[in-house]
Amino acid sequence: MEAIGFTNKIQPHSSSFSNTHFGLIKFRKTHSGFEPKIPKKWKSLSLFGGEREKRLLKEEVFLKRDFSVKCRAEGIERGLMVGGGRSEERRELMVVAERFKVVALMACVMCLCNADRVVMSVAIVPLAAKHGWSNAFLGIVQSSFLWGYIFSSVIGGALVDKYGGKKVIAWGAALWSLSTLLTPWAANHSTISLLAIRAFFGLAEGVALPSMNTLLSRWFPCHERATAVGISMGGFHLGNVVGLVLTPLFMTSIGISGPFILFSSLGLLWLTSWISQVTNDPKESNSITKAELRLIQAGKSDSPTLQKGELPPLRLLLSKMPTWAIIFANVTNNWGYFVLLSWMPVYFKTVFNVNLKQAAWFSAVPWGTMAISGYVAGAASDFLIKAGYSLTFVRKVMQSIGFIGPGLALLCLNFAKTPEVASVLITLALSFSAFSQAGFLLNMQDIAPQYAGFLHGISNSAGTLAAIISTIGTGFFVQWLGSFQAFLTLTACLYFVTAIFWNIYATGERVF
Repeated sequence: MEAIGFTNKIQPHSSSFSNTHFGLIKFRKTHSGFEPKIPKKWKSLSLFGGEREKRLLKEEVFLKRDFSVKCRAEGIERGLMVGGGRSEERRELMVVAERFKVVALMACVMCLCNADRVVMSVAIVPLAAKHGWSNAFLGIVQSSFLWGYIFSSVIGGALVDKYGGKKVIAWGAALWSLSTLLTPWAANHSTISLLAIRAFFGLAEGVALPSMNTLLSRWFPCHERATAVGISMGGFHLGNVVGLVLTPLFMTSIGISGPFILFSSLGLLWLTSWISQVTNDPKESNSITKAELRLIQAGKSDSPTLQKGELPPLRLLLSKMPTWAIIFANVTNNWGYFVLLSWMPVYFKTVFNVNLKQAAWFSAVPWGTMAISGYVAGAASDFLIKAGYSLTFVRKVMQSIGFIGPGLALLCLNFAKTPEVASVLITLALSFSAFSQAGFLLNMQDIAPQYAGFLHGISNSAGTLAAIISTIGTGFFVQWLGSFQAFLTLTACLYFVTAIFWNIYATGERVF
């Protein structure tokens, strides 16, 4: 009677099953995995007029299906990154997963997004000499990008929630590439045309970060999302290096319009690959394997998209403290980021009397290390999540590093005596600040997956306003007090206060 103990639901941890039957089942390797080989003597027994034979045959079919699927799915999950299994299964696993194609294309467009900004920062010097622009007008031209950027973050975020990241960032890339191409023409035509095209350029680029955040949250399971964002933002930070290196080369060989033509062409080339190879959601992809789709869906919870005519609940979002933790974090992050971005060359020239060419090199190095540290932050965040730590704990740890680290580095910068030491400290400040990518930037999807794009837009607009104030405020402080020390100390204190606020009110749990 013990041999008849099979039921339609096998319990592999049962002691009776383990002791009596498991030793009788042998496995053979097939193209789809391991299948159980049922002894022939089981099939030939007919003690109950054929009923036993039928039941055992059914068990054979069940075992084949259950064990082969299980072995195959587990093999795919284990070998997804490096290839696993054998023979035909190994060849299948060596194919690059679709979600990694998505993040590679996203990193490329984020690199172009930032490189297009840097082009104008370099080209504005010969343009100013050609057109006789004053220093005051240079500041207006540089800030005109933010005029459009501050509005498109909210609008773009709402569009991303409703239509998905693929379409929104595609339109954004097309429009900002067109704006980049037209910038030299606008500068030669009139100052009004230049300011208008720069504002339109900022309007188009404002949709990039909300689109990235939302799209990657759909394509990557929770335990891989920080790494994916780290890779994409690594491309964003490398855009600074690419722009600083290539712009002077093309300007000297082709002319002022050279780098504008280059980066706009690369943007349109990227667009052709993006439209044909990426979908808003992995469920819509024709190229993704069933195993990869199962892995993605198992690691995240789907959130409904906004219905037609439905508006994001602004009052509801602003009524919760975790929302304000994200907003204040974005404000502080942008405040410090744009202070360093806008004033680093001036700082090295003013404090250490370094010439502009050397200052450019001192300023470029930190952006390359920031790209690396952003990836490290993402990988560390995913490691902690896989290890069983809560999302709340991981987000608080990453954001604390992202604020306390830069704050300490900026305080130490007040005591730097050489440009080399100052460059190391600024590099540390930006490297630590990259940990914010695994903090508040991902936290929007944690607390409000349905409205993450809109929430990103709100916080990014507040952060853009802070960037404008900090960029202008640095100049006033330096002119007023005659040094950078006071403003660096103020920025460090802002980092520390926001870190405390974040650790009190932030959460990794879903709020909306």
